[in-house]
Amino acid sequence: MSLSPPILRILPESAPFTPEQRIWLDGFFAGFLGLDQAVTPLTSAEAAALMPGLLAPAGDGAGAAVEAPVEAPVTWHDPGIPIDERMKLAEGRTVRMRMMAAMAQQDCGQCGSSCEDYSGQIFDKKEARLNLCVPGGKETSRMLKKLYDEIGVSGAAPAPAAPSPAAEATQAAAPTAAPGRSRDNPVTATVVSRTLLNKKGSEKETWHVEFDLTESGLDYAVGDSFGIIPMNDPGLVEEIIKALHAPPDFPIGGRTLRAVLSEGVSLSPAPDMLFQLYSYVTGGVRRQKAKALGVGDDPDGDAKTLDVLAAIEKFPGIRPDPEALIEALDPLQPRLYSISSSLKAHPGRISLTVDTVRYEIAKRKRLGVASTFLAERVKPGDKVAVYIQKAHNFGLPENPAVPIIMVGPGTGVAPFRAFLHERMATKAPGRNWLFFGHQRRDCDFFYEDELNAMRTTGHLTRLSLAWSRDDKGKFYVQDRMRQVGHDIWAWLQEGSHFYVCGAVRMGQDVERAMVDIIVQHGARTPDQAIAYVADLKKRGRYQTDIY
Repeated sequence: MSLSPPILRILPESAPFTPEQRIWLDGFFAGFLGLDQAVTPLTSAEAAALMPGLLAPAGDGAGAAVEAPVEAPVTWHDPGIPIDERMKLAEGRTVRMRMMAAMAQQDCGQCGSSCEDYSGQIFDKKEARLNLCVPGGKETSRMLKKLYDEIGVSGAAPAPAAPSPAAEATQAAAPTAAPGRSRDNPVTATVVSRTLLNKKGSEKETWHVEFDLTESGLDYAVGDSFGIIPMNDPGLVEEIIKALHAPPDFPIGGRTLRAVLSEGVSLSPAPDMLFQLYSYVTGGVRRQKAKALGVGDDPDGDAKTLDVLAAIEKFPGIRPDPEALIEALDPLQPRLYSISSSLKAHPGRISLTVDTVRYEIAKRKRLGVASTFLAERVKPGDKVAVYIQKAHNFGLPENPAVPIIMVGPGTGVAPFRAFLHERMATKAPGRNWLFFGHQRRDCDFFYEDELNAMRTTGHLTRLSLAWSRDDKGKFYVQDRMRQVGHDIWAWLQEGSHFYVCGAVRMGQDVERAMVDIIVQHGARTPDQAIAYVADLKKRGRYQTDIY
């Protein structure tokens, strides 16, 4: 009969953690310190010295202790769980930490910085725009507003008035960085080409889009993202103008209604302020419905499907002043895409790998703003407003001899194509292993010829593939990882860096697979395996670009 390994006891019983947190942290420090047998628990002083800030009182003001991040499978800032659950897990933490929980701490860069910096700017009253967290959407904006108001209630200086969306839509933002280095100060790049990556029979539509950076003066590093400032679909703009019964040349701050709807404001989803506007200009049952929608309620069960046009159609016969409607809308946000090219391999050029978003709600086709802008509305020779967003802890190792393992299904392959081109151009001696997957091999194998050529020349040491629709059972990259777990563990032991790019759920599944591999092939307990992954992240050897 096999016996379970003893549970290590490292933290003192007085440490301010739940039993589950204490077990996890015991495993973390056991793995970090290389322990494999029971030890005497640390004293409170020893524990505080080992993890300064983690046991210190939380605070928001100057000199307050910084809360040390604890990487666990489910945390208070986990983007894979609903915002209500994240906020519940974050109860008792500082306002700033709860803001990061609302943002899910993805560090996607859409706001122009990291979640930590964005939350700090809001808390310090240096940023009044609470809707820059694009992945979080309306739920995050609502929660940030609630927490923003809480700052004033707690005795801090009153918050500055936020700039109106109309002002942001009609006036250029003051530059805060060098040209092309910030969402607030873009430059233009020229579209060179657009190539469909899927073959006949695919259920997807994915494009390889190339730009010329010569006139922009921009450069970038692999791992960075490319910000695109798109324009709204002209057909949707015309439908909204028609629904408003307003002339397209209606003046809005020195521009026309059509121009502002095309270039200045977001048309999806419908913001709370739009419903608040309708509650002011209507009455009775419709007023109550608009008021409910304006505070996040869902009286008809369709709130999540309401874009601006659907919101206008929901209140037929009510015609708010066009200028008032524009003021109630959110500014049109840039979109970030992982860069799939290397300047060292292709000077003056930058490329993206873009999934086109199209879907239908209530018999009306909805379009992804930036994806369809790139897929069908721009053409070679067109100028597009763009900027470079520097990566947050996502890039190649400094030592070119370090081996790398990359997991990037679908468009998640984009930064790893850039990594491979960079390593080829610089003749980096490190080994390269790519995990790629999609629905069907015959029609969804992006960059197949390139990758096979790299294998032939030895620049791509291993290529592991997973196709989810080719057989009866679905098979994903994390399944392929488990099949070759022994080799992954061997690469990790040799110092390999591990990278993941793609959707949040996929990233979680890959991390679970990694924990399983470490348990099975690294002879660790589950707690120790979790601690091992946490240590890889701390050392910069496990990096993610998750969206």
